[in-house]
Amino acid sequence: MTDIDWDELRATAVEAMQRAYAPYSRYKVGAAALVTDGRTVSGCNVENASYGVGLCAECGLVGDLHMTGGGQLVAFVCVNGDGETIMPCGRCRQLLYEHAIPGMLLETVSGIRTIDEVLPDAFGPRDLEGR
Repeated sequence: MTDIDWDELRATAVEAMQRAYAPYSRYKVGAAALVTDGRTVSGCNVENASYGVGLCAECGLVGDLHMTGGGQLVAFVCVNGDGETIMPCGRCRQLLYEHAIPGMLLETVSGIRTIDEVLPDAFGPRDLEGR
């Protein structure tokens, strides 16, 4: 899984972004990721009038991951309404970490980074094993 088509992944994220429901912030977000079995999953943000219970695009993506067979994330891209690469928030970095292979790659505003670089010293499922 070393050959990642970042352009195709970004195009899938842009397509997801176009389906976002963002009537309050008007800040549409789309996300796409490559899964260990080769399929691509995606998600978009879905806002709510109470603001705090809105769903980030990464939440939809992880839901899509599990609805379509599970697995782990290999590579990830997130875009805004202009199709520009953006960074996941801290909450979403944690969500991605829990569903990623070790060293998952992310396209970031400063180039390709690993999940460990964007969420150093993360707490996750491995910390809870045997508890």
